[in-house]
Amino acid sequence: MEDSESEAIFDTLNLNPQLFINETLNTVDDLLNDAFDFYLQEASKLLKVEVTGCSQEPTKGVNYIRNMIQSSLDKRLAMWEKYCLRHCFTVPEGFSLPENDELLASSSTIQDALSDPDVDAELDSLRNKLTLVGAETDKINSELKELERQSASSGHCAGLINEALQLYEDTSVQDMFQEMMQTATELRVKMKKLKTRQAGKMEHERAERIHNSLTNYFTVNPKKAGLSNAKLDDLHEFLAELKKM
Repeated sequence: MEDSESEAIFDTLNLNPQLFINETLNTVDDLLNDAFDFYLQEASKLLKVEVTGCSQEPTKGVNYIRNMIQSSLDKRLAMWEKYCLRHCFTVPEGFSLPENDELLASSSTIQDALSDPDVDAELDSLRNKLTLVGAETDKINSELKELERQSASSGHCAGLINEALQLYEDTSVQDMFQEMMQTATELRVKMKKLKTRQAGKMEHERAERIHNSLTNYFTVNPKKAGLSNAKLDDLHEFLAELKKM
């Protein structure tokens, strides 16, 4: 369809494709200007041009980059504008606007569909289901986090157990354990021998004390020499002396 016919149809619908394109191009220019103004400001701060006195150098560099990008961007935007006018805003051949009555009927049909009670009820039901699904999802996420925490704790415990088992299964540890058992056995044997020697020594000392006591007793009491000649009182006295040892 001719451009004039397309423009007439768009004018009937109160649409202006060229105005839309121009506003888009102006928006791109504004963004580009703001971007390079900020770029120049930051470059001046980093280079400290106010101190060095070379304030014009960053401006020249930024303008050079800006012109290079602007030239390439203008070419691409010009191609985009042609494409939009030829393909996006071109009315197909044979297109005609419906009559006012048809437009009113179509609008009324759409309005009736939007205000249908059944549709509203179905939308409310879907909203409620969506709310329930969201709550269930939150619950499931909480349970998953708890399971992950428990799994991490179980994994840590399992790691400790495996480390302990590995340490126990280590040959050097078994050898050390056997050596400790052997040392304990030898220590018990030595303790038993020591106790036996101490007991023998104590018995020998006790016998020696008894012998010395008897010798002393009969030396002091020569008339009582010999147990066969001793009287009962003498024997009691002798036993009393033995108990004191």
